Amino acid sequence: MSALALLVVLLLVLVGLVLVVGLGYVVHRRPALAVPLTVALAGAGVLAAVVFGIVQSVGR
Repeated sequence: MSALALLVVLLLVLVGLVLVVGLGYVVHRRPALAVPLTVALAGAGVLAAVVFGIVQSVGR
């Protein structure tokens, strides 16, 4: 994998982590929305699936 592809994946992971933490914070402030840990873990799972898909497609 090229350095540019690795940089793009790294930036995607960093932005995704910021979004997951932000989602967890928002749900933590409004407990009626959902359980914060569950929402944050679901967001992390979606992020991992997206990154895995990108890495697999670039590796071909």
